[in-house]
Amino acid sequence: MIKKMGYQWQLRQLMAERQMFQTSDLVPLLAERGIVLSREQIYRLVTQPPQRMSMDTLVALCDILDCTPNDLIKPEVVNAQLRKTADGEAGPTTIAPRRTVVRRPGMK
Repeated sequence: MIKKMGYQWQLRQLMAERQMFQTSDLVPLLAERGIVLSREQIYRLVTQPPQRMSMDTLVALCDILDCTPNDLIKPEVVNAQLRKTADGEAGPTTIAPRRTVVRRPGMK
């Protein structure tokens, strides 16, 4: 079973909790920490989960919002394979370890 992971990006929520309702509020705060991003880049950072982000930007956001990376990023399983059980209920697939025996040709 392959477990595909995703995440929830919590930046907008954390900003709102701190009375920051405009994406432009971050522009000067990031600049004070040496992070220069355009208004458009910051808008995308707030409104969309980033696929890539520099550690400097992440640390600056954590400092501005007085939070940790765990507060900004909530990991979640995007798709889990399900298997129907004998009683018809769908449940997560579990893989049981299986002992393997290696046999060499000509040996019993």
